[in-house]
Amino acid sequence: MYQQIYDPIGGSLLMSSALAALPLLTMFVLLGWLRVAPHVAALVSLTICVLVAVFAYRMPWGMTLNVGLYGAAFSVLTVLWIIVNAIWLYNLTVQSGHFAVLKDSFARISPDPRIQSIIVAYNFGALIEALAGSGTPIAISGAMLLAIGIRPMKAAVLALVANTAPVAFGALAVPIVTLAQVSGEPFGLLGAIVGRQTPILAAFVPLILVGLLDGKRGLRQTWPAAVVAGLAFGAAQWIAANHISVELADVFGALGSAGALMLFLCIWQPVQPGRIEDVEPSPPTVARHDARTVWIAYAPYILIIAIFSLAQTRGAQQWLSAGTLRFPWPGVSIVNAAGKPVASVFTLNSLSATGTLLFLAGALSAMLLRVRPVAVIRTYGTTLKQLRWAIPTVLCVLALAFVMNYSGQTITLGRWMAQTGAAFAFLSPVIGWIGVAVTGSDNSSNALFGALQVAAAQETGIRAALLAAANASGGVLGKMISQQSLAVGAAAVGIVGQEGAIFRRVIGWSLLLLLTLSTLVYLQAGPLAWMLP
Repeated sequence: MYQQIYDPIGGSLLMSSALAALPLLTMFVLLGWLRVAPHVAALVSLTICVLVAVFAYRMPWGMTLNVGLYGAAFSVLTVLWIIVNAIWLYNLTVQSGHFAVLKDSFARISPDPRIQSIIVAYNFGALIEALAGSGTPIAISGAMLLAIGIRPMKAAVLALVANTAPVAFGALAVPIVTLAQVSGEPFGLLGAIVGRQTPILAAFVPLILVGLLDGKRGLRQTWPAAVVAGLAFGAAQWIAANHISVELADVFGALGSAGALMLFLCIWQPVQPGRIEDVEPSPPTVARHDARTVWIAYAPYILIIAIFSLAQTRGAQQWLSAGTLRFPWPGVSIVNAAGKPVASVFTLNSLSATGTLLFLAGALSAMLLRVRPVAVIRTYGTTLKQLRWAIPTVLCVLALAFVMNYSGQTITLGRWMAQTGAAFAFLSPVIGWIGVAVTGSDNSSNALFGALQVAAAQETGIRAALLAAANASGGVLGKMISQQSLAVGAAAVGIVGQEGAIFRRVIGWSLLLLLTLSTLVYLQAGPLAWMLP
């Protein structure tokens, strides 16, 4: 039996917090300053975390390592199984040649590059984020923007800013799943609160995109379409997160926005802008495809929506959960400072897991796309190779988060930061923003700081679910400035080495949106509490 202590260093919360923060500071310095590879930074930070837990918090060696193993095991079904199958599904569309059909179909919706940037970076990028995450939408939409004539630097900037809207619900809500696990707050409640924060930000993103691409003229000439796209996305994301499915919030947002925009373009078209500085004057010729080919290209994403919608029905849920196993993780016996047991239940839901449903969608998509079985298997192997460094990073980050949480380090930090009182509601999104800016992942940020937010809530009296959700919402704004995202964006458009220039172009928008969100969360903790479920 291990009992958590929150002020192990001389009974001082300040000194204990300084030591508890050491694993996080190590990761920040290695990734943000020294630019060490993420998997190396995660392993070094995990090692320091284990040493702090053992020598400062007096957690037994065996239990410390076991808790780390518990965190790594948790990441397999809830994170890695999803990411691998989501990216495999995308790679299948590329392998079959149908991704090129998708790209051509977007370019034919509107000849205006400002409208195309909304469709490609905002709508389709959000759909890819919904399925894969992990920088995939930045790479895909950046390359597609380049293909429709937008110059490299601007294509990278647009792809990064557009990725703001969907990150919290990315990879079928993996960040919310992790947040629920580490914070102890209900998954549906967290998704609903995030769904009442990020849609407000998402509504403004298309306006930012057209402004970035064509300045004041772009805003003046295309604002009706940008407003329709932004409001439709925000409304659909809110409805899905609160009333349909948290996992499909981005899917509904992306498709709802794209559908509303295309209908609007049937009755309204912007004034043709003439020359746009960052757009090639003669865009490449776009191939025409028959309706059947286009429908087949969209089939994988239609299948995903159908499968996950069916999985939400009561009968399907009962069938899928029939084989679910829940058991206390062996060897983990922990109580908090008050002597109450700390839950350590492991859920093995191989049938109902999001990754399993994605695997089914991928297998059916391969048949529809007529990809040969040998190519399907080869593509899966390529996907695993593509993620060979992401996998150990996720394992280490989740192990670190669990060791911090179960040893008491996270609660130490939360209690110390909670001394700011009611002002912590304003700082809560900033913590999530910092986490994603450094780790490049809203999922990792939630794993690191979800429990900290709850600990701070208990000290300040602010609603715990609000602060936990604010961590996820704030994290979406750190995505565009993270080293990983900048590297992916630069590589996708062929300007490796100019990450600093991209950073300078997006940091202002990141900070402005963060200020907006922090103010919203602060008000939701007080006069705007009626906004919350």
